[in-house]
Amino acid sequence: MCGIIGVASSKPSVDKLLIGLLRQEYRGYDSAGLAIFDEAQNIQVFKSAGKVAELQSSIDNNPVNGNTGIAHTRWATHGLPTKANAHPHHSNQKVFVIHNGIIENHQEIRTTLKALGYTFESETDTEVIAHLIHAKMSENDLSLMEALKMAVKDLRGAYAIGAVSETEPGLLAAARKGSPLVVGMGHGENFIASDQLALADFAENFVFLEEGDLAEITSTGIKYWNVNDDEVQRPVVVAKSLGETVDKGEYRHFMLKEINEQPAKIKGLLDGQLTDSGVQEEIFGPKAPEIFKDVQAVQIVACGTSFHAGTVAKYWLEGLAGLPCSVEVASEFRYRNKVVAPNTLFITISQSGETADTLACLSAAKDAGYLARLGICNVPSSSLARESDLVFLTKAGPEIGVASTKAFTTQLVGLLMLTLILGRYHGLSSVAENAINNSLRALPESLDAVMGLEDQIIEMAEDFDQKEHALFLGRGIHYPVAMEGALKLKEISYIHAEAYPAGELKHGPLALVDSEMPVVAVAPNDDLLEKLQSNLEEVRARGGKLYVFGHSKAHHNDESITKFIELPEIPELIAPLIYSIPLQLLAYHVAILKGTDIDQPRNLAKSVTVE
Repeated sequence: MCGIIGVASSKPSVDKLLIGLLRQEYRGYDSAGLAIFDEAQNIQVFKSAGKVAELQSSIDNNPVNGNTGIAHTRWATHGLPTKANAHPHHSNQKVFVIHNGIIENHQEIRTTLKALGYTFESETDTEVIAHLIHAKMSENDLSLMEALKMAVKDLRGAYAIGAVSETEPGLLAAARKGSPLVVGMGHGENFIASDQLALADFAENFVFLEEGDLAEITSTGIKYWNVNDDEVQRPVVVAKSLGETVDKGEYRHFMLKEINEQPAKIKGLLDGQLTDSGVQEEIFGPKAPEIFKDVQAVQIVACGTSFHAGTVAKYWLEGLAGLPCSVEVASEFRYRNKVVAPNTLFITISQSGETADTLACLSAAKDAGYLARLGICNVPSSSLARESDLVFLTKAGPEIGVASTKAFTTQLVGLLMLTLILGRYHGLSSVAENAINNSLRALPESLDAVMGLEDQIIEMAEDFDQKEHALFLGRGIHYPVAMEGALKLKEISYIHAEAYPAGELKHGPLALVDSEMPVVAVAPNDDLLEKLQSNLEEVRARGGKLYVFGHSKAHHNDESITKFIELPEIPELIAPLIYSIPLQLLAYHVAILKGTDIDQPRNLAKSVTVE
C-alpha cells in the first residue's frame, strides 16, 4: 500500500521525486523518505515520520541537488510508523532500497543475514532486501542489477522494488511481483512508480511491468527481463494526457470535490454508452456479446466499498435478469474451496484495480472453470484491467480521497448497465429496459437535486459530533447502501458505526439502542417501506434517536423521527444511487465537526496492495 518513485535523469530530480510522492500519498502517509546521488555522486538520505510535507521541510532545511534517486511514502505493515522504519533502507551505506509489498519470509532471511554479520536498524521486512542485494554483490562480485536478479529468487511474498547502489551512479534497478510498478519515459530521464498518476507531469510513454519482471533504468535507456531472466521487450503505452489535474480546486477537501463530481461523472459515463437502442454490449469488450449470451450465473468478488456495490448488484441481477448471484469479500473467497456452477461469469470490482486480494481471486479464477472474467475498474492501466477477459471502465477520474465516493456510484451505474444486457437474454422486457434506461438518463439531474440538501445534512451532522457509536438501517437493496453509509462514517469520523438489515433489530442490535446512539435509516418508497416503518417504531419505543433519509411517505409520525430529510421521488431501481449521496455528505460533515483528516484518515490507505 506504499507509494514508490524512482528516477534516473540527466537533470535535477528532487522536486520531481517529491511531487511523485505527493501524488501517491493516498497509498500511505505514515512516513516518507528519499535517497539521491548528490553532485559528488554520494548518496544523500532524508527521512521523516509523518506525511510528505515533513520530508519536504527536512530537505528544504538541507538542500541537495541530484539527478538519480528513489523515494517512498509508507503505509506501515512491519514496524511502527517511525523515522527509523521509513524507507529507503540501506546496507552498509552502499545499497539503498524502497519497497511496496510484504516479504513473507523476512524473518528467515534476517536470521541468515545476521549470521553473515549484517546488522539491522529497523523493524521492517524491507531492510532484508537491501542486505540481501549487498550480500549477493559482495559474495559474487555482481552488479546491482545482477544481484537484484539473484536476490528476488530468495523472496516470498509481494514486492515492487527500486534500488540504487553507490557503486553505480545514474543507474536504477527495479523488480515487480504482486505489487504494481510502472516505468515512465521522459526526455533525458526515465522513471519508476507505483502509480502512473505519479508521473503525470514527467512522462508520456509508459511500460507496465508484468509479473516477475525486472528493469534496469538509466537516463538514456531501459532494459527488461522476465521471470526467467530472459531479456524481453514490453509494449509501450502512450498517454498524451492522464486526464484531470489532481488538485482540490475550490473545495476544502478532495472528498467533497469527488462527492460533487458525481452527477457530471455519471453523465459522462452514460454519454456514448447508453444509446437510443439501449446499453451496447461492446462497452464491456469485443467478446462480450459472445460471452454474455451464455451466462447462467454470476460470482462477484470485491473488497470494501466495491463489495457494497457488488451486493447492490446482486439484487439487480437476481431481480431483473433472473440470474443467481453470489457476492463475497475477496480476502475470504480466495482461501476457500469453490464449486463453480456451469457458465458462471466471474466479476471483480476495484477502484484502483490493484487490490491484492481481488487480484489474487482474479488470477485463481483463470483456470477455475468460469465462463469468463469481467473486471469493473476506474483505472484503465491497472493490473485488473489488463488481466481480465472483459473490462468495464467506470471513468470516474482520479479519486484521491481515501474514502471512496464517485468510484462507488459509477461502479453501480456500470453494474446496472450490465444487468440490463444480461436481462435481455433472460426475459427482461423491452418496456422494462426502456424505463430503466430513461431513469438512468435522468439520474444526473436527480443527483444534482440531492446535492441541494447539503444544508439540511450539515444541520443533522451537528447531532453526531460527540457520539461514539451509530447504527445504520436499511432493507432489501438498501441494506448494502446502509452498509456503505456506515463505512463512510467509520472511515473519516472514527465513530464506530455498523449497518444491519432493519428486520434484524430484534435479533440483537436493539439491545444497543438508547437515547445516546443515533440510528440512521434509509427509507425509500418501495415494497418494504411499511416493514421498515415498523422497525423504526421499535427504535422509537426504546428511546432511540432516529435520523431518516427517505420518501415523504416515510415521515408518517413526527414524534418518531428526530430529524428527517426528504429525498426526491425517484424510480425504485436507481434509488441506491440517489440514497448513497446524502450518507456520503453526512459522513463528511460529521468529520468536519470532529476535525479529522478527511482525505487521509488514520491507519488507512487508498489502494490496498498488500494482503
